[in-house]
Amino acid sequence: MMDPNNGAANSNRNTGSSLPGNLSLSDPAVLLATWFGSGLIRKAPGTWGSLAALPCAWLVVRDFGTWGLTAAIVLVFLCGWWAASRIEAKTGTSDPQYIVIDEVAGQGLALLFVPLDLYLYLVGFLLFRFFDILKPWPLHAMETRLKGGLGVMADDLAAGAYTALLLYIFYILKQMVIDVFKGIA
Repeated sequence: MMDPNNGAANSNRNTGSSLPGNLSLSDPAVLLATWFGSGLIRKAPGTWGSLAALPCAWLVVRDFGTWGLTAAIVLVFLCGWWAASRIEAKTGTSDPQYIVIDEVAGQGLALLFVPLDLYLYLVGFLLFRFFDILKPWPLHAMETRLKGGLGVMADDLAAGAYTALLLYIFYILKQMVIDVFKGIA
């Protein structure tokens, strides 16, 4: 298919992929960095990556508990650092949008201190996206000062930490309200 902007062949347009031509999902770094392709969804790839992290976190907590999720976050962080570094080296592009493994690690951290609860996971998802998009201090500084795969991963872990703190406070307050209403009834 010809690209109407420059007349060159564009193989990515046929697949709907936003990957540069020198990258392929058959490369383990690309597969992990895009979180098995969720980062290739053109509209809001970070949101899709965060959304894809939710069932993964749920299943890990259900089957392996909080320690399992902690181990998964560390593993995803290390794999993400490696994969993002490799992709940046191949493309010369810093933190491309299709890299969403950072959202997966950050979203996992955001949910680390709350029980399995659909409502809490929804609030955690919304808070995490808020912090990841807004990038309050020091998230923006981390994103701009840290280079390579570490920089890609660090700001999302910080957004996850902000979210984890607020989500845990929200959870405690929710439990207090529930206890008050149980006492009234």
